[in-house]
Amino acid sequence: MSDVRELSIEVRGMTCDHCERSVANALETVPGVEQVLEVSHAGAIARVKAGPEATSDRIEGAVAKAGYRARVRSHGGAAAPVAVPSRGADFDLLIVGGGSAGFAAAIKGADMGARVAMAEAGTLGGTCVNVGCVPSKTLIRAAEVQHRRSHHPFDGIPAGDGRPDWARVRGEKDQLVGELRQAKYRDVLRSYEAITLFEQRATLTSGRSVRLADGRTLTAGRILIATGASPWAPPIPGLAESGYLENASAMALDRLPDSLIVIGASAVGLELAQMFARLGVRVTVLEALPRVVPAEDPAIGEALGDLLRAEGLDVRTGVAIESVSRADDGYSARFQEEGEARAVRADQLLVAAGRRANTRGFGLEDSGVTLGKNGEIVVNEFLQTANPGIYAAGDVIGDPMFVYVAAYGGALAAENALGGNVRHYDLAALPKVTFTDPAVASVGLTEDQARAAGIEPLVSKLPLEHVPRALAARDTRGFVKLVADAATRKIVGAHILAAEAGEMITEPALAIKHGLTIEDLTGTFHPYLTLSEGIKLAAQTFDRDVAKLSCCAA
Repeated sequence: MSDVRELSIEVRGMTCDHCERSVANALETVPGVEQVLEVSHAGAIARVKAGPEATSDRIEGAVAKAGYRARVRSHGGAAAPVAVPSRGADFDLLIVGGGSAGFAAAIKGADMGARVAMAEAGTLGGTCVNVGCVPSKTLIRAAEVQHRRSHHPFDGIPAGDGRPDWARVRGEKDQLVGELRQAKYRDVLRSYEAITLFEQRATLTSGRSVRLADGRTLTAGRILIATGASPWAPPIPGLAESGYLENASAMALDRLPDSLIVIGASAVGLELAQMFARLGVRVTVLEALPRVVPAEDPAIGEALGDLLRAEGLDVRTGVAIESVSRADDGYSARFQEEGEARAVRADQLLVAAGRRANTRGFGLEDSGVTLGKNGEIVVNEFLQTANPGIYAAGDVIGDPMFVYVAAYGGALAAENALGGNVRHYDLAALPKVTFTDPAVASVGLTEDQARAAGIEPLVSKLPLEHVPRALAARDTRGFVKLVADAATRKIVGAHILAAEAGEMITEPALAIKHGLTIEDLTGTFHPYLTLSEGIKLAAQTFDRDVAKLSCCAA
């Protein structure tokens, strides 16, 4: 029926799976409700398909009878209209920052019928398209092609070699960045008449106004801060005086150095370290914590560190860097390792030790906005700051700093700012990927985190030597590790080390988000000779020895 639409409902008071079932049962009794699509106590949300008979009063009344509070907030998948009055302001929503969060917020605001302004003094598009995800991943792929020329497992294919043409590789990267910036940012803005772009810095003068660099003052019903984050350097003696590369400047070097020191072994540090190593640079990685990718499952950190060392990278973990110095012949880093004083020299030094929110110089401190210990903006579950008229989203609110989180947060913050705090910020099933080779992908809890949360974990760890696709590709580096709740057999975590781990992680993320069990995974068809079949095999490993199964055993 053409008049059937999707309704999104905010539901308060749910705390468990039983609550979800009670709400679902209540919704099914409402005349006109054709299907209950989702009920989530974690997200405080329900979604249904319904005809016109399913009015807001009927839905909210049925949920109230079940003992919960409901509010119908959107129809047909479209954003709810603007509900917060602007009272004569220049704009309904004014966004400070033109990156992923800012653009998502602007588009959401325009879809809601709001008058939107965006102020951005730097390059449109933010970190990801300009100096982060897009340029790094294209360079990583180029380095992988170079590496495969002389390092592949097929004896019948002659190996090749040769120094890469860095200038051409870098030029192709710059071309891609420019094309995407134009197509996905500038051209997108032109298609929205309701969005006005001011390409200059904006400073808050109150909770309802900003002053532009040219002296003009703009007013708005609501303000959204989406100013992103910048690379951060640890306070190592001599580091600031010596100067160093950050991720953007490293990818823009005129020529490849012969040697490189990388400080930091999380995602950015390891991705760039391996990239440069595969392009012929001698790379040393220095990490203060005991393992690389220290935020990941310990087994992944141990295995990835060993694989990178086997590839020729000099990876040092558990070190304490004492000083950095620079001379005509390059950089020197002095550090303590296992109680002994050591030093390493290289032509260039890259610092990849994390990022900090861009909150200085925007007038936040005079606008009632509270900052956290690392300078990030403190927000509530609606992404609202301590000043109720100001919201914030993206990297500026701190970890996790991913482009897809920024886009999600920007749209959510705009909807809350304009619609009256109707959606909760929920990162309960957030997947993340480190684009090394093999890659790292994870979602949910590790087994230690599960125990800390009061969950008795069931753990399955499947080496890739049991995945037919990995055998056919002659690349069995890595494993798939799943964590389930022993009481319910629901999947609560997944941790993957594999050549294309990022292409495998969405299935476990969906499983966690929707409360799927081990049996749901084992009972789902997985195409043969795909790496994603490793998810099913890992789920089977909870109860069976997959080494004793035939290739296509169910």
